Amino acid sequence: MHDESELTYGGYLGLQDLLSLQKPRSAPPCHDELQFIIVHQTFELWFKQMLHEVDAIAAHLATDRVLEAERLFRRLRAIVRCFIPALEVIETMVPSDFLAFRDLLKPASGFQSFQFRELEFACGLRDERYVRIFEKDPGVVDRLRARLRQPALWDIVVTHLKRRGFRIATESEQRAAIVAIYRDERQYELRALCEAMIAFDEDFALYRQHHLKMAERMIGRKAGTGEKVAAYALGQAGPMGTHGVEYLQSTLDKRFFPVLWAARTEM
Repeated sequence: MHDESELTYGGYLGLQDLLSLQKPRSAPPCHDELQFIIVHQTFELWFKQMLHEVDAIAAHLATDRVLEAERLFRRLRAIVRCFIPALEVIETMVPSDFLAFRDLLKPASGFQSFQFRELEFACGLRDERYVRIFEKDPGVVDRLRARLRQPALWDIVVTHLKRRGFRIATESEQRAAIVAIYRDERQYELRALCEAMIAFDEDFALYRQHHLKMAERMIGRKAGTGEKVAAYALGQAGPMGTHGVEYLQSTLDKRFFPVLWAARTEM
């Protein structure tokens, strides 16, 4: 006899709820709008997981569990490496198919992903202007401001290095500490941590590049759907306020851990 209380795959994953969350706005429905929604919902699920890992990394480093932190940085990198294939799904659209429903998105935009902003804040990119985007949602504003009050990942690493006896008062001393770690084979745990961090940073930068090219492929130099929202947040007419692709172009030089990159020059 079947036990109705027995856990099922669908019940565990909440599939009934999950599969009801895709609500295309086009009428009659544009074929490609469903995949567009699913891809972006998938990104948000991955961002949730990444924030979960970021908090775990912070806890591991606070208690000197370096190899556990390194392992989770490798997990962050593995997640980011799912992003470009997801963008490739979007790229199976042709521009005319995207334009058939694109105007229905306004003023919504990926610019408004609060989890993406929180992830950037956690990783050290702390532009408080982005908080203004969410001023109509006090819960999100509180969440972002709470993240801004917490130390970023690099700050947590630096605190760990100080406990290990490294001089880290200035950025110059931090670079010197990284060089010393790489030159000392006994520091294999810290060297592995640094390698995992820079690999994650590198793959995130590659994702930014691919995102830019995907957007340019789809819309050329048209303004982003979140044009007015972005212009308000940044306090200017551009870059996002005039051209979505120009805003993405402006993000390509962003790095989470610039000291790790700079230290390469000094090795």
